[in-house]
Amino acid sequence: MEQVLRRHWQRALKIRETLRFSEEAFHLILAGGVGVIGGFVNLCFFYANEWVKLLFFRRPGDPVEVAEMMVPWQRVLTPTLGGLCAGLVLYWGLRLVGTHRSTNFLEVVVAGDGRLPFRKAAIKGLSSLISIGSGGSIGREGAISQLSAAIASKWGQLANWHPYRLRMLVGCGVASGIAAAYNAPISGAVFAALIVLGNFSMNLFAPLVFSSVIATMVSRSFFGIEPWYHVPPMEPARLGQLPWFIVLGVVVGGAGAAFLKLLNYAEAGFKRLDAPPYVRIALGGLVVGIIALKYPGVWGNGYAITNRILLD
Repeated sequence: MEQVLRRHWQRALKIRETLRFSEEAFHLILAGGVGVIGGFVNLCFFYANEWVKLLFFRRPGDPVEVAEMMVPWQRVLTPTLGGLCAGLVLYWGLRLVGTHRSTNFLEVVVAGDGRLPFRKAAIKGLSSLISIGSGGSIGREGAISQLSAAIASKWGQLANWHPYRLRMLVGCGVASGIAAAYNAPISGAVFAALIVLGNFSMNLFAPLVFSSVIATMVSRSFFGIEPWYHVPPMEPARLGQLPWFIVLGVVVGGAGAAFLKLLNYAEAGFKRLDAPPYVRIALGGLVVGIIALKYPGVWGNGYAITNRILLD
């Protein structure tokens, strides 16, 4: 199958040489293709997540709403069981594919050649899908962007492209995945340019924007233009309120930095446990379940509980 795809792609490259596209125009065409990939990865992941939620919850609905209807032992057991299943998939899946290449975007783009291992990314995506669908406190955006980037990188590898172009495709994959998941094309492009590529030059930023826009268009054709967060109408800001906005920015920035520190400490603590990865992930699910006994809003990616706070 790979040989057939490679042969057809070589024919397409010959057509491209005949038409004599400029390098910039060709990159925009590739970015558009990656945008379509990102949009459909988001679509497939969304419906797969709905299926996994039905498998674990036995009813449709937002994880927070489902958690509030569950009896206490179900709140504890469901994310624990989901964490165990996700850990087993990750542990045995990675042993099965047997690749040592990194799936970290920064390592692949900044210090590597743009080659993301597709099978390893697919295993990690499946593991994330199970965690998310069983009430785990993680979002789907990371898995979607990783899968989109891995597919884009695989496309470039089949075409035997230069590492520079592979790195651009990975950046477009990340941008399109985030844009489709959040319904926010500019945010996806800026994130990929700033965090992944570390470069705002026009020859790289233009493909990122184009890829993000195409991914958002694909996503909106299925899910509409409804935003994830519903902000109620507010009065226009007055000049006297600006100092409070500055204070708010400082407080939120400090809280975000503190949260990242705590996250790193928690991650380091779990890594020190003398237990297989699937046991550690199950313990993480158990912690989520115990917290959910008092605060069921800890389930899921936080969209529902954030909207409740905004509307209160």
